[in-house]
This record gives sequence, structure tokens and C-alpha cells, in this order.
Amino acid sequence: MNQFLKRSINFFALPIFILIIAGACDKDMNVMLDNSATGDLNVSYADSFSVYTSTVQLQNLPGTGAGSLVVGKATDARFGTLTSSAYFRIGFSEFTNDIPTAATFDSLNLVIKPNTSHYYYGDTTKVQKIDVFQLTQAMETKTITGGIQNTAIPFYVTGAALFKDQTFAYGSTPIGSLSFNPHMRSIDSLNIRLSQSIGQNLFELLQTNDMRVASNENFYEYFKGLVLVPDAANTVALGFSDTLEVKVNYSFIGNDGFRQSASKILRITDRNYKYNHLAYDREGTPFESLTASNNEVATSATSGITFVQAGTGVVAKMHFPSLKEFLMDEKISVNKAELIVETVGRGGLANNAYPAPATLGLLVADQDNVPVSYVFNPYAQGMQLALYNPGNQYGGNGRYVFNVIQYLRNLKATNVYDNTSLLLSAVLPPSAVATSQTQAVPITMLEAYDTFSTFNNVFIATENGKPQIKLNILYTKFR
Repeated sequence: MNQFLKRSINFFALPIFILIIAGACDKDMNVMLDNSATGDLNVSYADSFSVYTSTVQLQNLPGTGAGSLVVGKATDARFGTLTSSAYFRIGFSEFTNDIPTAATFDSLNLVIKPNTSHYYYGDTTKVQKIDVFQLTQAMETKTITGGIQNTAIPFYVTGAALFKDQTFAYGSTPIGSLSFNPHMRSIDSLNIRLSQSIGQNLFELLQTNDMRVASNENFYEYFKGLVLVPDAANTVALGFSDTLEVKVNYSFIGNDGFRQSASKILRITDRNYKYNHLAYDREGTPFESLTASNNEVATSATSGITFVQAGTGVVAKMHFPSLKEFLMDEKISVNKAELIVETVGRGGLANNAYPAPATLGLLVADQDNVPVSYVFNPYAQGMQLALYNPGNQYGGNGRYVFNVIQYLRNLKATNVYDNTSLLLSAVLPPSAVATSQTQAVPITMLEAYDTFSTFNNVFIATENGKPQIKLNILYTKFR
């Protein structure tokens, strides 16, 4: 530890600039002491931290709850290929049979609309194709337990759910297909014509008041659901609203003697049985070894590179083994603490085929990389979200800034935070336009995480093979 000229003082404030160094064994992060207000002040204290950074693949990601249906495929040489298929169960919102006896079946159509953000991720210049399949296996929710080793359950898993890694059997032949140009800003809806024979069967069941359509419980046993699958040649992932419609269209001669048209409509009536199944292929990338079974890769093995990705649940891990020892110094009182994460390039959120997350959050994880909590906003209720601040046109890095003083207080005050680390994770943007760098947003876990509904990602900037993440601490030291 370096020694500096000692001088007697009653109060001083000093910033600590900590550059996170990739790898578990990298050290020598100097605490720099300075007080420009006094000019001639040098102090007799310095510290050195051992810091570990890595890329982690989160497990047990729920796919149910409110949100979008994401369908598509996107490829990026940095992290590989992502593919998302949307599974859902449909039912009736009302069971009144007002179909005229002489009515005839016309068609069966699935109508889906872009979600409110008109979300897309990838190359929209090529024609895309979506196939619709009928499920042959009923969807079943899963309950996550601690397992044989009684490991922790992620805090965002609040009960039985459909998880993103689950799959259910469906027919080998699509019951409908559509090719289209993915201009999401101009598309009002997609209308996919489905199997005529399936539609005819549904119509006859409805017209004859068959028991299989007398209740949704009966109908679910007969018709297990649908899945939207992207074609292998697709190049973009697209977000669709889950307020879709499956229309059983028919026609009849009205009392006026003219032919009229009408429809019986099926919708997603229970969002607990709707989810996005996401698959990834990282072969040939620096993160090829990052899998469900091998869920952590040190940045020392990836040339200092780490990233955060929604959808797949990839997070950037930051662990400070010596931080608590520093905080336990009784002569130190922390006044301010900021975590600054710099990102690659200027990027941006608008008109960008590969957008960065609008906000990031910090999860608190245990020694097994299981998220057990999150970093709160120190001035309000809810999770703290750091807004994305794009870089400038001259090549300046983008950044996310967090106020982590509450985390440091918890780390100092309780043993519960011992052996924990911080996970930089993608979360949904605030529902209202934020006017500050960070904003507390009341959220429910299954609805809030961008990790569960988009492909957005961001790479952490590096310098000399080290991630550009800084922890700045302003504190007072007493004699």
C-alpha cells in the first residue's frame, strides 16, 4: 500500500475511481485520494481491490405474463443466432350460439398486429415467413424448486409458469403460412389464412352446440393451442401484440334477403398459457461455451468482452471481494456512490436494427449466480433503472449510470449481502418518459423484465482488454 504525506485534518471528501478489470485474478485497482478544495492536501490512505467480471447466462426465465409475442430469427457475429417462437392457447370470451342454421363456413384466419412499440430486431430488408402449427401436446406450467442442493430460486419466479426453455409438441405440417415484408412501422396487421378443414370442424362444433365448445376447459382438451414459428431463412425478430384474434368466418342470408358475413372469435383468454420459446446458437463466437449447463464465462477468456442481452437472459457479472472490508472502516462515511457502465459505440434506440436496451437494472445475485434481489432506488420505491445515454457523433461511448449507495449500505449493514455480486441486466423502459438519469418504477417481475420480451443487447466498452466500468465513491473520513 502506497504511503502519502500525512497531514492533520478534520474533514475531507475524496473520490475513488475503480476500473473493473477482467478476470478473477486481476488486481491493482488503486483508490485515488484527492481534495482540490484544499489544494495542498495529500492523505495517508490507499487501497487495492481484487475484482472479478464475467458473462452469465441466467436460468429459469419465465415466459408467461403480459407482454408481446416475439417471432423471428436474428444473427449477429458477436453472439450468434437467436430464434423465437410464440406458443399460446386460445379460447372463447362468450358462448352465445347465434349462428343461423343455414349459415355456411367461409374461412379460418389468424389476425396478429404489431405491438405498441412496433418492435423489431435484425435485418428488415428481406422477406420474412411465419408458419402456424397446431399443438398436439397440452401446455403445462412448471414449478421451480431448490433442487437436491436446495439452491435459491430467482426472485422473479413467483410461482408456476411456462419457462422460455420449455417446448411442446406440434404437428409436422403447418396449418397456415404467410410471407411478408417486415416493415413494422407501416404494417397494420397480418392476416394468416389457416386450414380450411380445421375451420370447418370448428364451425360445425359451434353450430351444433357440441360439448367440446361448451366451455373453454372442454375446448382446451380438444384444441391445445397454436405456435408461430419463424422460417429458417428469416433475418429479423418481430414483436406482435398478444391481443390476437382467430376468426371462424361464416355467411348467411339475412332477413333482408342479402348475404351477410359474421365471425366467431377466439382469443388468448389466459396469459399464463402464452409464452415465447427462445433458442440461441453461439457456435463460433467468443461466448460459444456459455450455455445452460456452463452458465458463466470469465471475461479473461473473452478478451475482456462482456455483454447484456434481453430475451436470452445474458447478464454482466461484477464482483468486488474487497469492497466490504473497505466499507467496514469505522472512520469512513460514504456520501455518494455511482456505478458507470460505458457501452460500445454511439448506438441508439431509434432507427437502429440492433437497439440497445432503453434501461438497465442491477440484480443482486448469490454465490451460485441466482438473482435474489435487485438494487433499489435510494430515494423512492421500486427497482432502480438506469437510462441509456447514447454516445456522441465523434465516437464517444454510450453509458448507463447507477446510484449504488443503498447497495453499499446494505453490504455494510448486513451479512445477507456477503458473497453477493451485481448483475447488469436488461429491463423494460419506464412507462412514463424519464427526466433524470435514474428513475424508480413500480414493477411486477413477470411484466417488467425486458429480459423476457425482446432481443435487445449492449456490449460493454473495453480499453486495453478491460471492461469500461467505473465505481466512483465520494466519502468522508474522520480522524
